[in-house]
Amino acid sequence: MVTIDTPASLESFRRFIISSTCKSYAPRSYLEDFEVFAERDDSLGAIYVEAADKVTLKKIRDITFVNARDVLGIIYNSKSGNTALKWRQIRRNNGKVTGEASANSLTNLSESGVLTLDWVESYLKKKSEEAKTTETTS
Repeated sequence: MVTIDTPASLESFRRFIISSTCKSYAPRSYLEDFEVFAERDDSLGAIYVEAADKVTLKKIRDITFVNARDVLGIIYNSKSGNTALKWRQIRRNNGKVTGEASANSLTNLSESGVLTLDWVESYLKKKSEEAKTTETTS
């Protein structure tokens, strides 16, 4: 598990959720619409969108697609329980992602633009330094 605490756009986090859950079967029009988000029941790993205006569009398999405007926050929990992330609005469509992510989620976070190459390089450098410190104290 990797601790995540990074700024991210709403759109990048929306893309992360879609690629982690329903990219293979979501209608193309939903994938391309910035206001369409995926939600899922708690029993399957909760995904919840908190917004000022939200309308249910369609349920496909275990995902309910919603049209949401003025998104304040999103809670994402993976089915496996290995990833638990929250996106919180800071200003308009910019926010911050915090929580714990699995290796698989890290890939999706990177591909969707939530994590930048700079973030990954910084994380790897930090882990390398921690490993060196552990070696010298052992």
